[in-house]
Amino acid sequence: MANYGSLLLADMSVGLGVGLIVVALVIGAAAAALATWFILKKLSKKRSEQKLDETEQKIAEMLQQTETEIKQRKKEAILEAKEQDLKRRNDFEQEMKEKRAEIKRTEDRLSRLEDQLEKRESDISRKEQSLEAQKNNWAKKNEEVQKVQEQLSRQHELMLGALEKVAQLTTEEAKKQLTEEILDETRRDLAVQVRNLEQQAKDEADMNAKNIITLAIQRCAADNASESTVSVVPLPNDDMKARIIGREGRNIRAIENATGIELIIDDTPEVVILSGFDPVRREVARITLERLIQDGRIHPARIEETVEKVQKELDQQIKAAGENAMFEVGIFGLHPEIIKLLGRLKFRTSYGQNVYRHSIEVAQLAGLMAQELGLDVNFAKRAGLLHDIGKAVDHEQEGTHIQLGADIAKKYKENAMIVNAIMAHHGDVEPKTMEAVLIQAADAISGARPGARRETGAGYVKRLEKLEEIGASFKGVDKCYAIQAGREVRVIVKPDQVDDAQALFLAKDIAKKIESELEYPGQIKVNVIREFRSVEYAK
Repeated sequence: MANYGSLLLADMSVGLGVGLIVVALVIGAAAAALATWFILKKLSKKRSEQKLDETEQKIAEMLQQTETEIKQRKKEAILEAKEQDLKRRNDFEQEMKEKRAEIKRTEDRLSRLEDQLEKRESDISRKEQSLEAQKNNWAKKNEEVQKVQEQLSRQHELMLGALEKVAQLTTEEAKKQLTEEILDETRRDLAVQVRNLEQQAKDEADMNAKNIITLAIQRCAADNASESTVSVVPLPNDDMKARIIGREGRNIRAIENATGIELIIDDTPEVVILSGFDPVRREVARITLERLIQDGRIHPARIEETVEKVQKELDQQIKAAGENAMFEVGIFGLHPEIIKLLGRLKFRTSYGQNVYRHSIEVAQLAGLMAQELGLDVNFAKRAGLLHDIGKAVDHEQEGTHIQLGADIAKKYKENAMIVNAIMAHHGDVEPKTMEAVLIQAADAISGARPGARRETGAGYVKRLEKLEEIGASFKGVDKCYAIQAGREVRVIVKPDQVDDAQALFLAKDIAKKIESELEYPGQIKVNVIREFRSVEYAK
């Protein structure tokens, strides 16, 4: 028992010792853990402080970088705003410049209209004064006629009394005899007066017509003849010809297909010739080629793009040209399509004369002559401006420019008298109004004036030869010469075969044959000369 108890105590002491050791170990472990925790906490705090410092430093760097970017973007925004403001200012100045130019054009048109109105007012005032003077002259003439009638009445009574005394005739017989004598004398006087009045009327009519035409021509500005069926485009050098032709001719084919105009590239140095009957297409081809040469990029895609752009620009120019013609002449209310056709005439020529300027010139001449004659000025100007409108489409449609012009006028509801003036301006139909006759005269003046039209050398020589051939074909003609550039034919006849009366008829026959066989601008004077010389020698 004692051993057991000692063992038990030994065991208990051992257990207690172990327990103490365990407790000591636990306490040591706890102390170590606590120490470790404190150490880790200090390390963590130190790392947190380092991370915080690093974070603050990064934040500061980011703030500085952000501030720098903000300043940079602010500068860029300010520069962009200034550029936009400058661009808007330039656009505004350009727009204002265009508006000022448009206002200036409008003011010029209004100024021209005011000048025309002032001229019309002065003409009306002058005509009123002339009418008043004529009225006073008629009143004086009526008084003179009444005085003459009173004198004739007194003379008649005195003559009746004298006849009754001297002739021993009755009043009825004397009245009958006197009446017969007076009638015979009056007939002779009337015949003389009628002949004198007819001659005076002819002289005054010729003089007035010459004055009217002279004034109209002097007041109308005119241009000289220009090119007709070809355009010439200069090149910077001959190497450009190869670029225009392109690889295997693809560039030149693209230009010809897009414009419908033939390009002639030959040995002529630094020149390309454009040939075609459509003047608008030829102008499109000319501008396109000039732009391609200037740009330097010549290939099919670029050619098609340039042609399309030029066509749009030319359409605007054609419309503007038609409107300018309308304003220059001073008429309004034309159909928009007719305005476009008028603009197309700017690129059309006839005998080398620009049809656009010719139409304006005819309108102005007809208006001036109508004003002098007291006719409808607006009607004359409108008919004159439209008389050759058919030439704008005569290369596209079949028919003469007269018939095409009349069809266009009918299509766009022009007055029937305007249509008649268009059809009658070359004598195809009879003119129904005096204004239509003025259109004929104005057209002849515009085409016949010096410098208006030109002919080729071969055509000119051929016309002169034909004139001399026609003059020499009549019997009794000795020599025939075409002089004054074909505007006069001087025919010298044989005096023993042609007398003075026959010379008069010969001139008329030659003129008729020239009219029927030749086409020519203006008029041709036929001058027949008959000279008889008697020569004798004293020996």
